[in-house]
Amino acid sequence: MHSLEFYLIIASMLFCLGIYAILTRRNAVAILMGIELILNSCNLNFIAFNYFNGSSLLEGQVMSIFVIVLAAAEAAVALAIVINLFKMIGTVNIDKANQLKG
Repeated sequence: MHSLEFYLIIASMLFCLGIYAILTRRNAVAILMGIELILNSCNLNFIAFNYFNGSSLLEGQVMSIFVIVLAAAEAAVALAIVINLFKMIGTVNIDKANQLKG
């Protein structure tokens, strides 16, 4: 069995990888994957804190399911935007999409 610190270190590494992916990538799909990494690190924290709190209640699990639903909705909307961007510009590179045209 691992300690709480182990899970917090893993979650912080996932969070840092997500931030790195957001800041360094220019592809919209890669940026979305970075956001998913950040949300998964949040889920890991919820589950770890709930488990090591000793509570028999399921607050951490419920919050994680809420974040998963939120991530699914975010991915659906974001991918629709990316597909529309590709149809209009011909690329998913965010540097090329610097203007909003109606």
